[in-house]
Amino acid sequence: MKMPAVIEAFFAADHQNGQNVLQSLFTPQAVVSDERTSHLGTDAITSWWMAAKEKYRHSTKPLDAEKRDGEHVVRGEVTGQFPGSPIVLTYRFRLDGDKIATLEIG
Repeated sequence: MKMPAVIEAFFAADHQNGQNVLQSLFTPQAVVSDERTSHLGTDAITSWWMAAKEKYRHSTKPLDAEKRDGEHVVRGEVTGQFPGSPIVLTYRFRLDGDKIATLEIG
């Protein structure tokens, strides 16, 4: 499964609780949409990530990846402390150069 390096780094940070790495992966005005809420900018994205990690204690294992309509689409198995674990979620990344500009999770 081939993914751009920045997306591989995102999932690697997920496994290492690497909130310190997150800000280097996203553009300054990046947007993450998850659980019907959008988070704008690297500070908000880091806060979202840390809160989700604390709440769900989750990790994601990428299952497959493809590029479709300008997006990098990754399906991942998410395991954690929540009802129905594990579940499969879709991560839709749009990149700006070698940084993540948008990420939609659902």
